[in-house]
Amino acid sequence: MELTNLISESEKVMVYKCDDKCVKVFKDADEPKSVVLYEALTHTRVEETGFARIPQFLEISKVDGKWTIIYNYIEGKTLEELMRENPDKTDEYLEKMVDLQIEVNGLRSAKISRLKDYLKRSIEGLDIIDDVKKYELLTRLNSMPNHVKICHGDFAPENIIINSEGTFVVDWLKAKQGNASADVAKTYLNFCLKHRTELAEKYIKLYCAKTKTDIKYVQDWLPIVAAAQLKFKRPEERELLLTWIDIADYE
Repeated sequence: MELTNLISESEKVMVYKCDDKCVKVFKDADEPKSVVLYEALTHTRVEETGFARIPQFLEISKVDGKWTIIYNYIEGKTLEELMRENPDKTDEYLEKMVDLQIEVNGLRSAKISRLKDYLKRSIEGLDIIDDVKKYELLTRLNSMPNHVKICHGDFAPENIIINSEGTFVVDWLKAKQGNASADVAKTYLNFCLKHRTELAEKYIKLYCAKTKTDIKYVQDWLPIVAAAQLKFKRPEERELLLTWIDIADYE
């Protein structure tokens, strides 16, 4: 398999287009097999819900000694690209994004990992905050309502592709079952981390209006998801994430 058409890259993976396939290559040749299998399994669990707006998982293999996951390739432009190219249509694109997230949150799969378990492990493993703050965050997490809605975990414009056939969602590695408001809080936080605060505010108000959700309910998740994000130890995010944790009103 000849991989020359690089279409995206992150800290851990490089993604190539190869004919009608999308090939995700893990950069580290020593990437644990469990990580690769977990991503493929989670993606497959979402497929099994009948959700059609998702690439089809094809196979796991190795290329030049590195693990790869192969999906069918979804043609089109990301919502991020469209927002950048057509800033006058940002509100229209944002509404499309929110409608799609509501559709995702309407899915169910009892076989997908639980969001609360992931958040708990993430917070417990932090060495950047003291035990008192960990206890406060974990207490808040434990008090939040238990839901079983599918949460994408990284629902952002760059993970949404639009073409003539419709709208599709990619990158399901972080998908969990849990409270949709936590998923919304994560998307809101992602906008803020990219210094797009105005868009973040429009987004959260639109989602809450469409779902009749109290904004305060979503905001209550922000310190929790911000703390979990600290596990990635990205220096450029640290100050803002710590701010979100510090402004938490623990009552």
